[in-house]
Amino acid sequence: MSNRLPILYSFRRCPYAMRARMAIKTAGISVEQIEVSLKHKPRDLLECSPKGTVPVLVTLDGEVIEQSRDIMSWALQKSDPGNWLLKENDLKQQAMTQLVDKCDFEFKPFLDRYKYFDRYPEESQEEYRSRAENFLTELNTALSKHAFLIDDNMRFADAAIFPFIRQFAAVDMEWFKQSSYTHVQRWLEVCVGTETFLKIMEKQRE
Repeated sequence: MSNRLPILYSFRRCPYAMRARMAIKTAGISVEQIEVSLKHKPRDLLECSPKGTVPVLVTLDGEVIEQSRDIMSWALQKSDPGNWLLKENDLKQQAMTQLVDKCDFEFKPFLDRYKYFDRYPEESQEEYRSRAENFLTELNTALSKHAFLIDDNMRFADAAIFPFIRQFAAVDMEWFKQSSYTHVQRWLEVCVGTETFLKIMEKQRE
């Protein structure tokens, strides 16, 4: 295992991995990125992180960071040119933490059920979508006040959340485009059009 650069185990289409890559890219940190086949996980990955999920970051000093938000924080603590962490504003930091917590612990379970509704026959796909919409309503309200979730610039919360809204929208894009969440639609279009996102979504050379 090379120790010339930190190693990032990633999967291109995973929202958790996307947000980790977004932070690493905006921080300007070079990593050795290893694209993981979820069916054939590398032995090195399983040795350092037996849970076998991505993203996982192995730092130069051998520290293993297994949570995407922790990887984001690790990168941005080293370099935060866009002030994504808003270190000087405790209230906005708290608001970001609360929003990302809601995304991860309230919205994401219903997103999974909405996307894979056939695995969860207890309720209909529409019911799961309706439950997920509670979070979209909150985002839409925030985005009616400023260009991004916290203020008029992309921050940690935006980068941490939009990959999951992108995944939600993709389940039924026609429905999403015709929905009343016009501010979320606009924000998502901006986020996926950023140079950082386009760069981190480029397919790696074989």
